[in-house]
Amino acid sequence: MSLALSTIILTEPAYAAKPVGSGKGADTEQTGGGDRTGIYAAAQIHYSGSVAKNGSKGNVTSSDVNWDPPPCWYAPYLGAKDFKKEMSANLEEAASTPGMAGTPGAAISETQRHYEDELGWADTPGYKDYNVAKDGEGMFWAGVENPNEPDFLERNSCSELPFWVDNGEAPPPQYEEAITPEILAALAYQHMQLPDTKVALAPAQTTKVNLPTWAWLDKAVFDEVQATAAINVPGFAIEATTTAKPVSLKLEPGTEDAESYPASGECTINDNGSIGEPYAKGKADQTPPCGLKYLRSSGNDTFDLQATITWEIAWTGTGGAGGDLPDGTFGTTQAITVEEIQSVNR
Repeated sequence: MSLALSTIILTEPAYAAKPVGSGKGADTEQTGGGDRTGIYAAAQIHYSGSVAKNGSKGNVTSSDVNWDPPPCWYAPYLGAKDFKKEMSANLEEAASTPGMAGTPGAAISETQRHYEDELGWADTPGYKDYNVAKDGEGMFWAGVENPNEPDFLERNSCSELPFWVDNGEAPPPQYEEAITPEILAALAYQHMQLPDTKVALAPAQTTKVNLPTWAWLDKAVFDEVQATAAINVPGFAIEATTTAKPVSLKLEPGTEDAESYPASGECTINDNGSIGEPYAKGKADQTPPCGLKYLRSSGNDTFDLQATITWEIAWTGTGGAGGDLPDGTFGTTQAITVEEIQSVNR
């Protein structure tokens, strides 16, 4: 069955984001529509740690242009009794809608038979009376859209009709997009909020032409960040934690008339976890290990110094699962005024 029919049946979105907390970082969940409780509640994806508020996308940019978070996935939706109540009501409503004769009407009838008659259709087993006899022993799973996926077709590509999974059992192998710790890790990555770290500069904000500007980040304000995504319903509980560790700082001076230290503009992390070296009195004639030098004045304007931190990202999850994800980057911009050095002729 295609999404065209499943959207008739599941008239409410399976998940919608809402805030459920405050304080440092964010604490959000994506939860099912309707007022359902207990073991029949639609599964929730719960985000915690350093994540964006209100279920929105975080500020991390993947360094791999070919990597994207999942556009959709299959996850626990409803227990048998609640599913029968919702599905039968939606099928009845769809069947009575004008224009549902012919092929659409036949599809609705086939779907109804699929969930009411265990013989199903063709080579697809069905469910006797919506599996009500097994209520509490499992859940129907359904496709879930990633609300942060901009491509409509990709977002709706998990188009199979809801299917049953017994408690403690894995979903059938044909559902490759069924939620896993690895998918949760990718979603935690997508929601991760990295700190808006301002690079320390000397001279700060206003410098001179041909005067080296020192740049550094102290370890105290430059540490690893974690985000966790979890699902926990009776018979099914998984989670994954994604950890971002800072590894380098790239400086882009905002003009071609500048030199970077080192020449690549990439300042790597020191053994003590810091980057660069703070300026101190007596270092004016030294070359900074991390910094830059402007070769012309910014005039009545400023140069936009872009400081981008690269984060090495890995994840761990339920059952000892884990691995690496593409590096992430996040940059901030600082306005720099560059003045000419004034000289006096005697």
